[in-house]
Amino acid sequence: MSRVEHVDRVERVSYNPDVLSCLANLSNDEVFTPPAVVNQMLDLLPQELFASPKTKFLDPATKSGVFLREITKRLIKGLENEIPDLRARVDHILQNQVFGIATTELTSLVARRSLYCSKYPNCKYSVSKFDTVEGNIRFRSLKHTFVNGRCKWCGASASQFDRDASLESHAYEFIHTSNPEEIFNMKFDVIISNPPYQMNTGGSKSQAVPIYNLFVEQAIKMKPHYLVMIIPGRWYSGGMGLDEFRTIMLNNHHVKVLVDYPNAEECFSGVEIRGGVCYFLWDREYSGECLVSNIVGGGKNEMRRHLDEFPVFVRWNSGLRIIQRITSLKEDPMSMIVSSVSPFGLATSYCGEDTKFNGAITLYSSKGISYLNEKAIDLRNPYLRKYKVMFTRPISGNMETPPFKVIALLDVLKPYEVCTHTYLVAGCFDNKRMAENLRSYLRTKFARFLLALSISGMDISREKFRFVPLQDFSKPWTDEELYKKYKLTDEEIEFIESMIKPME
Repeated sequence: MSRVEHVDRVERVSYNPDVLSCLANLSNDEVFTPPAVVNQMLDLLPQELFASPKTKFLDPATKSGVFLREITKRLIKGLENEIPDLRARVDHILQNQVFGIATTELTSLVARRSLYCSKYPNCKYSVSKFDTVEGNIRFRSLKHTFVNGRCKWCGASASQFDRDASLESHAYEFIHTSNPEEIFNMKFDVIISNPPYQMNTGGSKSQAVPIYNLFVEQAIKMKPHYLVMIIPGRWYSGGMGLDEFRTIMLNNHHVKVLVDYPNAEECFSGVEIRGGVCYFLWDREYSGECLVSNIVGGGKNEMRRHLDEFPVFVRWNSGLRIIQRITSLKEDPMSMIVSSVSPFGLATSYCGEDTKFNGAITLYSSKGISYLNEKAIDLRNPYLRKYKVMFTRPISGNMETPPFKVIALLDVLKPYEVCTHTYLVAGCFDNKRMAENLRSYLRTKFARFLLALSISGMDISREKFRFVPLQDFSKPWTDEELYKKYKLTDEEIEFIESMIKPME
């Protein structure tokens, strides 16, 4: 055997992948946390916590048990001097310091296997002997409490989850009680988790309601010293039941660190989560600026900032100074002239006649052009008899990995031309030229960059234009003119150019 062959064989034999790293890449339904990410989250905590035999940790949404396992590993090392005997140390840690609430019966078994090396911690194979089959990782099969077809705790649909007891209900114990502190009847120093993200409301996938916010709010209610959770980033701009949660997160000033991944795949390999993900450190005793880190392509951009500076959370640190300069001029925002959802009251699926007829109103939809009788439209609609700019409501492409296009289509509609719910409209002009000038403005990277700073989901709405300043639309606009008007630096211009694609 040659030396090269020998080295290759040794490397292959010694390679021992972490089973929980493999598990983290298996499924999009349950987003399992890779051990590397867990340890990055644990690094946010004061490390002296792991040198105290009194520190108590809780994972209220245990799946693979990776949080509890990695905590235990740190405690085993941190308590070497306090409890020199390894067996006594492990017993103390597992019996008194680490606790979990499993999301399902299956994950309770997986988590116990990860932590105790046995599904049943009361058997001889467990590294620490308990009197019960649960140990400190509990699971209770609960039912949802349905009121008017929805669970009063989590919003789950009765049509989806009011079913046979042999099937998993996903009625998570931690958020299906008004007194979570009574679950273990103890005070926890640290609550750390990757909670479930959403529950199906009984309709399409887009109708799933977020529930990760409920886990965060419930954890805060328990008043731990520290809270660390990894959650989707869609809460940044609110909506879909997240407005109140956004206010809580931005205004309580206890969020000390926020690590943001616009592209969730950089955190969870092979898992797509629209809007990205973030993890944060909430410190009960802290009040002040938050250290915000943007992680893109492995690089990190950090800034200390107040999270509540604007009504939405501005994800990109490099864009914050640009917004600050523009908003200081106190110009009216574009949101003043953008329509609400469904500007003409026509559903996405609405379709008219294929053939144009006398007196027809032209309809633009995702299926193409068709024609309507004027009775289908409210003739008092302010956009009907005007020139206006139509643009797609769903964003173009993703908002995770720059450069972004943001707006897929921009077109000028003439009087008596309308569109479905698929589109929004902006402006309302008697003059076609002014509508074309508005379109030229929305085509600029400058305008689409400022729009992108308010977007963390899949759709554009009127409120997302809060940072885009209104202009004089008696003339067309170019990026060069806008960069000069707002006195942007070469570095700021370079950042905008790197973030936004040109429109064809």
